Amino acid sequence: MCGRFALTHIVGLPVRFLLQSFDLDFKPRYNIAPTQEVPIIVRESPNKAVMMGWGLVPFWAKDPKIGNKMINARAETVKTKPAFRASLKRKRCLVPATGFFEWKRTKDGKIPHFVKMKDESFFAFAGLYDQWKDPEGKKLLTFTIITTEPNAIMSKIHNRMPVILKQEDEDMWLGNEPLTPDQLAGVFRPFPARPMEAYEVSTAVNNPVNDFEDIVKSV
Repeated sequence: MCGRFALTHIVGLPVRFLLQSFDLDFKPRYNIAPTQEVPIIVRESPNKAVMMGWGLVPFWAKDPKIGNKMINARAETVKTKPAFRASLKRKRCLVPATGFFEWKRTKDGKIPHFVKMKDESFFAFAGLYDQWKDPEGKKLLTFTIITTEPNAIMSKIHNRMPVILKQEDEDMWLGNEPLTPDQLAGVFRPFPARPMEAYEVSTAVNNPVNDFEDIVKSV
């Protein structure tokens, strides 16, 4: 699964993700947790960054609390799960990040690790989003992150990892038309391990209140 991630810098994000502008009130984050709002990139000719809450609430949901259980969608079942299949067709999004956290089970307990690109570059998780309205018509935009099998680095830590899009696939993922089974299979393959690195970090990340630079540093 993917339960925490980071977006540690903003400079360069509009250019990297082909945004016309980035005028959201958002500062670098080191410990993004479920239910919190972050910039999500959608296709609106050109691409646009929109603040959304982490934990997808389907448009048909009776209670928005369902989003607490929808922070991830499994690549193997995303095409058939009622909560995700409609969004997979026409509401795909990019979740920009500079790293994510995963916990390794050991005899001494769960040890947190931070996973990122060796060159500190931005990347994007494959995300899905939806818009829910309450009885008064108030809108709620939320998203989920798709997960897949681990690559060589992640298999030493956990049996799942988020779907990280290759940069050349991001435009296709943001398209407004359904993707073919072959296209989805290609997107859902684990991201190559070679450009990535992972290392142990402080257990301070376990508390979502903690959000400071040292959290993403090796211990």
